[in-house]
Amino acid sequence: QVAISITSILFSGAAISQSDSGSEQLRNFVRNSKTAEGDFVQQQLRAPKANEPQDKGLKVVRQTQGHFVFQRPGRFIWDTQKPYEQKLIANGNQLILWDKDLNQATFRPAGQALASTPAAILFGESSLDQHFDLVDGEERLGMKWVALLPKSDPNAKKPSDLPYTKISIGMSNGLPKALELMDGLGSVVLVTLDKIQLNVNLPANRFNFTPPAGAEVLRLN
Repeated sequence: QVAISITSILFSGAAISQSDSGSEQLRNFVRNSKTAEGDFVQQQLRAPKANEPQDKGLKVVRQTQGHFVFQRPGRFIWDTQKPYEQKLIANGNQLILWDKDLNQATFRPAGQALASTPAAILFGESSLDQHFDLVDGEERLGMKWVALLPKSDPNAKKPSDLPYTKISIGMSNGLPKALELMDGLGSVVLVTLDKIQLNVNLPANRFNFTPPAGAEVLRLN
């Protein structure tokens, strides 16, 4: 449900050139960004149906927007603010979904639940190369695109826990500016980020969450 991307800035002490390949820019971003926060817009898109105009491109099914914060490794808040209020929080041990309208908090171990979220791609490990092969692709919309191909794990019982058949990140001026996620059913998730602040100081309790009194609490294994 969560998907992720980020706009342009220079790393302190390590200026990134737009002439660098997309994969080089992405590796530098993951290596040098310890914390960050900013705004996001997330769209779920689909191809037009048979009875719909075929020349309009992908159709927006759903759009949300809000604010995100992350701290490596594996801590983040994905705070959806419009058109509804919902938070996804990873605190290093648990993945928490808070739905204000339902007044419900769902807690589950971070492990596999976190691994299956797009957030883990950019906000998780300090080295993408441990889990993905990075393949440079085309340049479009002012971005250099990089495909992330999950590496096969010989010890895994199934090929991958990721629900996506294609993951692409658009790089510009040293930071991810867009993230495209496609599944096997033709659905596309596109996320763009804006107003990014890199390597900000975050309080120790920034990723703590306590459900309000009276909220329903679900704890899943």
